[in-house]
Amino acid sequence: MSGISKRFGATRALSDVSFDVRPGEVHALMGENGAGKSTLMKIISGNYQPDTGTIGIGGSPVVLTSPRDAMAAGVAIIHQELNTIPEMTVAENLATGAEPTRFGVLLDRRAMRQQAQEKLARVGADIDPDRPIGRLSVGMQQVVEIARAVAEDAKVLVLDEPTASLSKSESEHLFRLIRTMREAGMGLIYISHRMEEVWELADRVTVFRDGKLIGTRDMHAQGADQVTPDDIVKMMVGREISDLYTHDRRGGGDVRLSVRELTGPGGIGPVSFDVRAGEIVGMVGLIGAGRTEVARLVYGADRRTGGVVELDGRPLEARGPADAIRAGVGLLPESRKDQALFLDMSVRDNVSVSTLGDYTSGGVLRGRRLLSAVRGVMQQLKVRANAVDLESRALSGGNQQKVVLGRLLLQKPRLLILDEPTRGVDIGAKSEIYTIIDEIAATGTAVLVISSDLPEALGISDRLLVMRGGRIVAEVPAAEASEESVMQHATGVHTPSTSTGDRDRAHDAGARR
Repeated sequence: MSGISKRFGATRALSDVSFDVRPGEVHALMGENGAGKSTLMKIISGNYQPDTGTIGIGGSPVVLTSPRDAMAAGVAIIHQELNTIPEMTVAENLATGAEPTRFGVLLDRRAMRQQAQEKLARVGADIDPDRPIGRLSVGMQQVVEIARAVAEDAKVLVLDEPTASLSKSESEHLFRLIRTMREAGMGLIYISHRMEEVWELADRVTVFRDGKLIGTRDMHAQGADQVTPDDIVKMMVGREISDLYTHDRRGGGDVRLSVRELTGPGGIGPVSFDVRAGEIVGMVGLIGAGRTEVARLVYGADRRTGGVVELDGRPLEARGPADAIRAGVGLLPESRKDQALFLDMSVRDNVSVSTLGDYTSGGVLRGRRLLSAVRGVMQQLKVRANAVDLESRALSGGNQQKVVLGRLLLQKPRLLILDEPTRGVDIGAKSEIYTIIDEIAATGTAVLVISSDLPEALGISDRLLVMRGGRIVAEVPAAEASEESVMQHATGVHTPSTSTGDRDRAHDAGARR
């Protein structure tokens, strides 16, 4: 792709960018949301046509006016939102658009099943072709899409955030497939925000920012040309990783949230901990440790089986989210799309949905006052003013997360629980969210942050609570903790390198339980 430019009205999405992928190569494409990555991929997949520039595949120029043109030229794309039809079988999904027939009229199901088995075998997938694809895990559905691309002899395969919804084992299976396809001579374009994946897979990495190509780096370079994660981050956002965390550590005020001997379904607890006013407490642990479950029990989304929860010294008897909101507790849930956002509703409606009563007088909604409040909180969160009337699904992941935060800010909570607040957002948006969290805590709000990103948890928290097996096994001041010591507690593996302070606080946490 050479000299590609694309404009939407007054917005220049791409400005004279060039990009290439070689046979037998994984070329990672990175950049913040809005950097131009998606626009470039929509051009190569035939969904958009460039205003200027040329495209060539295998040394020959091509014009891609539709996805069908792109497929015919040897380009396949695996979208983050999979293009499968849940009610149809695996075989039917694999044959869509090229169904085998008998006498040119009747669908040949036997041939379709045989072809499906052959396609799945090429990617080493042991999947029943007669099973409805909607009953497969997201990882296995993704394998089916890859099998279709391989069967169509794709020369270029684009993978857009392919591990966003995958488990660790599914991700590892995907990585093995990618390596196999690379060895077979396919050119792979890998779009991801996850630095560790890029380091594991990529041969080259190209960074976009504001619709421009900032640079391309060889991941195999040595010596002075060797690439570091900090190099990539500086290219993406113009600053170093260490600058992302601006949190001024503070001791906090009076105890805002007190949890004692909390228990819940699924073997959660007993759990005891405090969060003070103006303090940011990080809750960390491996997947399945019980962090989200504890948050939901405190918030009232799930029913407790025992224990006491107090807010500012008074019992918090939240029998549901409505009780928690009235008491001054806000929750940003783990999955914004499934549990927080109304994607077909506007930003204004999403932000105000929990506080409409505050802008109603005599049964009449004061729209002008409400709009002013929404715009004020969106300005605080650095979301452009004209976004308030957009459907929420049209926003980037980072701005969708800000919409949920905006809703919480309008609630003016005394306690804010944030479950994976930066999941699925780019590095620039992460930095902005970290600043927002710090500003919220500085007003005296108690903040409990659940995060699977250890550097993030260490960088933004005053204290860390480490969970394992449904219980808190250690409490550590973030300034004294390290990734290694936290992981030792999270996994139950203690080595002599674990600090005495860590061991003492782990013992104290156990004693409180």
